[in-house]
Amino acid sequence: MTNIHPPSIPAAGRHLYTVRIYYEDTDAGGIVYHANYLRYAERARTEALRAMGIPHAAMVEQFNVMFVVRRIEVDYQRVARLDDSLTVVTESVEVGGASLTLRQDVRGIHGSCAVLTVRLACVRPGDNKPRPMPPRWRAALTAMRDAGVANAVETPAAAGDVSPGGH
Repeated sequence: MTNIHPPSIPAAGRHLYTVRIYYEDTDAGGIVYHANYLRYAERARTEALRAMGIPHAAMVEQFNVMFVVRRIEVDYQRVARLDDSLTVVTESVEVGGASLTLRQDVRGIHGSCAVLTVRLACVRPGDNKPRPMPPRWRAALTAMRDAGVANAVETPAAAGDVSPGGH
């Protein structure tokens, strides 16, 4: 498969993905069911890789490796409801040889609804043994991390607008 997506580092080291809340996303109380935040974060991670020109499918096809979730921590902060529009802000926090840590902030109009810290491992399909991350993926994710760090240093107020404490 040819990669038709030109690499681009997200503005300020952050990728933004928007999702609308539908009836199927809510529980009996009319709020987003807690597990759905994991789905939104997964979609946002996939779209972030695609937007950076390093789609997950190409990683599997070209290098026979893939990312799997190793660990997720979720801090639920406020509810989201039917018809709300949420934005998942994805940032690269740490890039290792065979692992990656992302911070994903699921934000609504009133601030953070859930903040996820996601640890991904690069593994070979079938045996799930750790494998080195392909150089292009590692370089892009490192550049995303570095852009986020540079933006936080240059504009501390802007960095605060996606932090979990914005109640």
